[in-house]
Amino acid sequence: MTRAYNESFLSDAKDTLSQCFDYLINDCGFTADWTASLFLTSGYAEQFERGNPGVLAGKSGVELAKAIVQKTYKNRSLPELRYGEGLSPEYWAGWALAEYQWYSGRRFKDIFDHVKLSEIILMYSVYHEMDITKFIETMEAKCAVPLRESRLKVMRESRGLSQTELARESGVKLRNIQMYEQRVNDIDKAQAQTVYKLARVIGCNVEDLLENPMT
Repeated sequence: MTRAYNESFLSDAKDTLSQCFDYLINDCGFTADWTASLFLTSGYAEQFERGNPGVLAGKSGVELAKAIVQKTYKNRSLPELRYGEGLSPEYWAGWALAEYQWYSGRRFKDIFDHVKLSEIILMYSVYHEMDITKFIETMEAKCAVPLRESRLKVMRESRGLSQTELARESGVKLRNIQMYEQRVNDIDKAQAQTVYKLARVIGCNVEDLLENPMT
């Protein structure tokens, strides 16, 4: 397999992404899956995938985190980095994920479609003392499972609606609909009014659009 960047950059890439995730989640208070969403939508995930040396090794993890947030929140101020003892599960998740993305060549979006960042963090207790190949094997198995289409997309298409039509008739932004259908954003965590607007236009129950309506 031809990888996007030379292995000599891998150590820097792992250090950068691990510190970035640790800082955004533990210092800035972002949830793990919102952190993953910001990483994707900011465009920096794609820069990682392409092996841009200015992102892999040209920024510290905190600098990358601030650049990611700047893309979405513009002038939001962020706290100073705290130096805790030991490596957190969030730090390990960034470190392991960077290695797996480099090894597999998969897009971060495709990885997160199969395994959320919050789920990778929970894998810390089992895998952090194992050889990284065990984590890679597990991730390969999870990412090989075909994804079913989101309920929103299935219901929308069953009514013959395009994303643009649904956005216009519901008043929900087109980009939000796209991100729910792609599972970049979790529709189960959307505002109730947003899901209601979508359901009203599609002509279904709110529960029909949720991925895990019983949780």
